[in-house]
Amino acid sequence: MESIKVGLLGLGVVGGGTWKVLARNAQEIARRAGRTIEVTRVAVRDVAKARMLLGDTVAVGADPYAVVTDPSIEIVVELIGGETLARELVLQAIANGKHVVTANKALLAKHGSEIFEAASARGVIVAFEAAVAGGIPIIKAMREGLTANRIEWVAGIINGTTNFILSEMRARGLPFETVLAEAQKLGYAEADPTFDIEGVDAAHKLTLLASLAFGIPVQFEKAYIEGISKLAAEDIKLAERLGYRIKLLGITKRRPQGIELRVHPALVPIKSMLANVEGAMNAVLVKGDAVGQTLYYGKGAGEEPTASAVVADLVDVTRLLTSDPEHRVPHLAFQPDAMADTPILSIDDVITSYYLRLTVADQPGVLADLTRLLADSGISIGSMIQQPTETASESASTSVSTSANSNASASVHSADLIFLTHEALERNVNKAIAAIEALPFVRSRVTRLRMESLA
Repeated sequence: MESIKVGLLGLGVVGGGTWKVLARNAQEIARRAGRTIEVTRVAVRDVAKARMLLGDTVAVGADPYAVVTDPSIEIVVELIGGETLARELVLQAIANGKHVVTANKALLAKHGSEIFEAASARGVIVAFEAAVAGGIPIIKAMREGLTANRIEWVAGIINGTTNFILSEMRARGLPFETVLAEAQKLGYAEADPTFDIEGVDAAHKLTLLASLAFGIPVQFEKAYIEGISKLAAEDIKLAERLGYRIKLLGITKRRPQGIELRVHPALVPIKSMLANVEGAMNAVLVKGDAVGQTLYYGKGAGEEPTASAVVADLVDVTRLLTSDPEHRVPHLAFQPDAMADTPILSIDDVITSYYLRLTVADQPGVLADLTRLLADSGISIGSMIQQPTETASESASTSVSTSANSNASASVHSADLIFLTHEALERNVNKAIAAIEALPFVRSRVTRLRMESLA
C-alpha cells in the first residue's frame, strides 16, 4: 500500500520534534497506522537550516501555499502558529480536499467554528490533539473515551508556565516577578509572557474543552479570563496554612442556566489531585455522570511531548482516510447538526466559594460590622482567621518617638482578616466587596480569590 504523503508547515520546536518522532519510530507508526506516513514537503522561513535537518529526500521551500496546493499531499500539518496566515492556509488546504492536523489552539479557539464547518462540508478531518495539554491525550479521551457520559464539569491546569511559577512561589516564598524572570531563563516563559501569565493561553484551550464537553460552538470571546500577575506571595502562604494551594485553573461547568467558562487563580484543597500537580506539568480533571472523576496528567508542552500528539493525529487520520465522512468521529464530539446553543454565563452568574483578605483597624465592632454586611449580601462565612499586622504609620511613629501616648499608638494598629465563605453568587460578592472597601475602618483593597472543592 502506498505511503501517506504529508506536508509540514513550520519546522520549529514542534515541527522539528514531529520530524524526529516520525523518523525514529517509523516502523512502529506504520504498524499502527497500516501505512507508512511520509513527510514529502516542508515550508519554512529558513530553508538552508531546514535542509540540514531533513536532508535531500524532502522538498523544502519558503512558500506555504505550495504545500497546501500540492496535489500529492494528503495531510497538511500546520505548526506555524498565529491566526491570520494559519487560518488562510488551513482553509485553503480544506478547500483542496486535504486533511489537517494542527497544534494551534488560538486559531481554533477563535476560528474553530468556521474551520470545522468548512471541513465537514468538504468531508475532511481537522485533528487537534496537540492544541490542548501537549502530549496528554485529553481530546481523544473526551471525544471518544467518555462518549457514554453526560459531562458535568472540566477543571484543568493547562498552562505549564503559570503552574511552574506558582509552584516556585509556594516552595520558595519568592515574589511573582522574581520567579517569572527565572522561568524565562529556564525557557518555561517567553520573552513576552503575557498570553501565559494573564490566562489567555489557558482560555484558548479551555474553550475547546468546553465545546467537546457540552457540544457547544467554540466561543473564546465569552470566556472570563484572569491571570496570576497580581497574585501576592502572602496569599500563597496563607492558602497553604488554611489547607489549600493556589493554581491557575481553567474551569467549565454545566449549570441549569448555561455554561461556566472561566480561567482564574483558585484555591484547591491541598489533598486534591490537582493541588499536587507541580512544576511545568499539566493535568485535566473531567467529571462524568457515569464514570465519575477521571484525571489526565503529563507534559503539556515541549518538543517531543507535543510532537507525540501531532503524530497520534496523523495515525488517526491515516486510519480514517477510507472511511465514510458521515460516520467519522465528529470534530467536537457531537454531530454538527446536534450542537447546542446553551449560553455561556457571565462571571457574575458563577457560584463558588471565596477567599477574602483585607486589612482593618484593630478596634471593637469591626468583625461584627463585616459579618453583618456579608450576611446582608447573602454570603455565609465558613471560617475566619485574624492576624495582627503593622502599618507604615505605626512603624514610623515607633521610630520617631518611644514616648508617644499608648492610645495614639493603638489607634494605628491593624489586623488582617481572612474569610473563607460558603458558596455564593459572584454578583453578590462583588457588591459586598465594594461596600466593604467603602467602610472607614478598612485599610486595604479586598483580595478576592475563588475556591474550588473539585468534588
